[in-house]
Amino acid sequence: MKMIHRPVNGTSSLILFFTSVILLGLLLIGCKKNDDIADTKVDLELVGDGFVSPLGVVASPDNTDRLFVFDQVGKIWIIDSTGNKLATPFMDITPLLVTLNPGYDERGLLGLAFHPQFATNRRFYVYYQVPPRAGGPTPTTNWNNLSKISEFRASTTNADIADMTTEKVLLQMDDPQSNHNGGAIAFGNDGYLYIAIGDGGSANDVAPGHVDDWYAANAGGNGQDVESNLFGDILRIDVNSSVPYGIPADNPFVGGPGRDEIYAYGFRNPYRMSFDMGGSNQLYVGDAGQVLYEEINLVTKGSNYGWNVKEGKVCFNAANNDTAFATCPAADNLGKTLIDPVVVINNTANPAGGRALTVIGGNVYRGSGIPAYEGKYIFGTFAQSGGTPNGELFISTPAGQNTWDYSEISLVSRPNDLGYYLKGFGQDNDGEIYLTVSTNAGPSGATGRVMKLVKVP
Repeated sequence: MKMIHRPVNGTSSLILFFTSVILLGLLLIGCKKNDDIADTKVDLELVGDGFVSPLGVVASPDNTDRLFVFDQVGKIWIIDSTGNKLATPFMDITPLLVTLNPGYDERGLLGLAFHPQFATNRRFYVYYQVPPRAGGPTPTTNWNNLSKISEFRASTTNADIADMTTEKVLLQMDDPQSNHNGGAIAFGNDGYLYIAIGDGGSANDVAPGHVDDWYAANAGGNGQDVESNLFGDILRIDVNSSVPYGIPADNPFVGGPGRDEIYAYGFRNPYRMSFDMGGSNQLYVGDAGQVLYEEINLVTKGSNYGWNVKEGKVCFNAANNDTAFATCPAADNLGKTLIDPVVVINNTANPAGGRALTVIGGNVYRGSGIPAYEGKYIFGTFAQSGGTPNGELFISTPAGQNTWDYSEISLVSRPNDLGYYLKGFGQDNDGEIYLTVSTNAGPSGATGRVMKLVKVP
């Protein structure tokens, strides 16, 4: 059949014209949204100072508008609704902690979470390290410390003070090395407590205390083991049932091989994690890498995030950790696909060049002060190089399990870096984001600060 071409009549011409205008408008709106991020000028506003090594900020789930700042050295401080740092700490467990190295340490008071019904039950939870128990992972090596996740309650007579007599230990773990403790704890919208635990320490996941796993190419592997211990995992427990805790019935390993507490696994050092306050309340985890790559992971139930089979998106080589294997398995011995990170940053030690000593997982922005950042994930890096407080701040648009683009946030007062070691993040009940920083790499001095990310004219 021969195609007949007719001239477009006047009505069709108008339809085409207005359709073109609408499409052009939508395109310009999309471009404007991207431009808004780049054009939005932000800076850091001082909220509190005089801390030693603040690792995070947590808002209490009540109507008091208080912010709780947990300091690695063992103290939790309150910044009240008027912006004043109270003179007396909410909690001081300094005498309980293992002795910290002032130059640099990954132990201490590492996590804080409030029970969703804190306003009525006064319960909150901390993750910290105390001196080791006797024994060790081998007959010739000792444990380095004892990690504890404990419940406490605020005082019945003074809501700004913790009652130290109320401690209930939920979990204890003998740590073989001093590093890779993870430490983040948070409640999900399901009411369960999530706990991020590192692979046990040392390097490459192969030292004493790191068990053999299914992957023979890399000796050892707490990250890939789901039966011998809880290292290298995100846990999910029910603090409202049983003693000391219950197991959610839909945890992935309930009724089969694997520890019932495990929610996800395959992590090296999931130091900071957070739930999105909005959207579908997804879980974001920053996992510190070895030599090549730093990771941000979008974490879902029952998934395996690769360590130590993979680092970033490449095949990890424990015997030569700055050179990747050409190939490795795509799934584990249980048939679980190894999930790649959504953001990868080159580590400073990467032979190809890099800009991150350690990634610091952050939060999805849900505030009103910076409209262009709504729904964007804010994260950062501890520093770019050793010995220099020059952490950086980044922004990314969540895009499911796909690779996310990201860009640096340049502060008005300091466009090239933060001028601090970035140690953690926090979020208030309005969705605004806070940074915890210090000019000292380790838990020493009094240069620790809490800063709020704000829009400036």
